[in-house]
Amino acid sequence: MSADTATLAQRIEARLGERIVGVCVSRGETVVDVLPENWLAVARALRDEDEFKFAQLIDVCGVDYLGYGQVEWDTTDVTATGFSRGVEGEGPGRFDWAERPRSGAGHRRFAVVVQLTSVAHNCRVRLRCHASDDALPVVPSLVPLWPVADWFERETFDLFGIVFEGHPDLRRILTDYGFVGHPFRKDFPLIGNVEVRYDEALGRVIYEPVTSVVPRVLVPRTLRHDSSLEQAQAEQAADLQKS
Repeated sequence: MSADTATLAQRIEARLGERIVGVCVSRGETVVDVLPENWLAVARALRDEDEFKFAQLIDVCGVDYLGYGQVEWDTTDVTATGFSRGVEGEGPGRFDWAERPRSGAGHRRFAVVVQLTSVAHNCRVRLRCHASDDALPVVPSLVPLWPVADWFERETFDLFGIVFEGHPDLRRILTDYGFVGHPFRKDFPLIGNVEVRYDEALGRVIYEPVTSVVPRVLVPRTLRHDSSLEQAQAEQAADLQKS
């Protein structure tokens, strides 16, 4: 952690402490958690006050904490090949809605993350706001403060279903207008719901249930201690002792 980053975190906490949930330094960057009701006030203070001057918004994105901190791989037994075993039905995208995992680590399910840059002070800050309602996540729009947030928020709405209250034109931007669901949510089926193709007989594009996509696991294999390797190393050590 650099001294400048630590100082920035301290200044933000001292100036905005009553309006923020908390501030920390993660991977060398200052992170500020804000409640939805204080979202605009904190953002405006960081933009306008001389000691901050975060005049540039460079990114807005969504986060889905469904199943956060959970893993769908068996971590109890060492296998002969050194890899853990997949556990069926636990990973997001392959469970029934009634049996879905809950948001972990005390988080609400959906959050909006914003990256701000202060050219005047040569520093950055990350703002995060957890929506209060998991069923209908709503966060105030930052377009009145940074007009560049317009398309970023539309993308977040399209992919995560997070509603930005006060946005001037909140509609889908990447998926088709008739698309059902939000594809970056962790409970969205990995194989999708429908596929699109052009029907020559009808002379138009048609939508039909997915038939050609094979379900897949999007979790990397977990490297583990290889029992065969351990045995070989023990035998090699024993041979060295004998010699």
